[in-house]
Amino acid sequence: MVTEQDKPSDPPRPSFPSRPRRDVVLVSGGAGRLGRLVVQTLHREREVVAVDRRPIHGLPKDVTHVRTDLRWRAIEDIFRRYNVEAILHLGLIHNPRAEDDQYRFNVLGTQHLLDLAAKHRVPKLVMLSSANIYGPHPDNSLFLTEDAPLLGAENFPNIRDLVAADRIVQSFFYRQPDVETVMLRPVHIVGPRVKNAPANYLRLERPWTVMGFDPMLQLIHEEDAVHALLQALRPGVRGVFNVVGPGEAPLSRILSTLGRRPIPLPAPLVRGTLERAFRLRMTNFPAPEIRHIQYNCVVDGSLARRVLGFEPQYGLIETIRSVLGHEE
Repeated sequence: MVTEQDKPSDPPRPSFPSRPRRDVVLVSGGAGRLGRLVVQTLHREREVVAVDRRPIHGLPKDVTHVRTDLRWRAIEDIFRRYNVEAILHLGLIHNPRAEDDQYRFNVLGTQHLLDLAAKHRVPKLVMLSSANIYGPHPDNSLFLTEDAPLLGAENFPNIRDLVAADRIVQSFFYRQPDVETVMLRPVHIVGPRVKNAPANYLRLERPWTVMGFDPMLQLIHEEDAVHALLQALRPGVRGVFNVVGPGEAPLSRILSTLGRRPIPLPAPLVRGTLERAFRLRMTNFPAPEIRHIQYNCVVDGSLARRVLGFEPQYGLIETIRSVLGHEE
């Protein structure tokens, strides 16, 4: 449970339209690029309330957006005002420079949202996690299944909060069997709109690579990731699912497809250079992320295909080249 001392001071509570109680889907992280894409797609079929502590821009006019922190009491006003029939929890911070506040926001915010889901008997909860929490490692077998150990924080402490949030939701799954809980662990999401570490790396004209390493990578198009989230909202679906794109390819092939001319460097030089550049704020890539261009972290997506009926709509070349597109 989230204790009172863990919660930041509440701001004035948000105001809501004076309307009868209606069925809605609550989407946390609505200000993010993927969150906005989810809301823009979902609102065509369901009424949506988008939540984020950041300003939310570019949403359809019929979408209610609430600027609040998931840890604040004000979030419960949404549950009182509306009949929340499903929660899409996309509101985890992925910022390598935000440490203590990021951990508290992701872990305590997730726990508070789960407490409200149980209290208000929300029928469905879907959380977007990440396949990165398995961790790239030289001992990894190909095609890790959903029961593989979550070792991502072992060499990259900055994602310990993502591992913790994932485990909190897994525990919720067993403690609250009346809530259909779904956890999606997608591979690297890329596309014209997203600006995460994998997409930003592939946009570099001369990306660094590590001499002697050419790992297999898996990418999924941003719109395929949205499709998987919507599939997870279907009644009767519950469980933990790896979500993969149209296949896997070695890093060298991906860079060649994009016309990149990589700069191969020895691993110690890459790590040392990144550590200094990160401290000087010359890059947003922390040094531990070089493990993603050294070692495999390839997951098995067969369970999502079988249970969710998920199949990517974008081919491998389309997915790779989507990072070259323009944001809409």
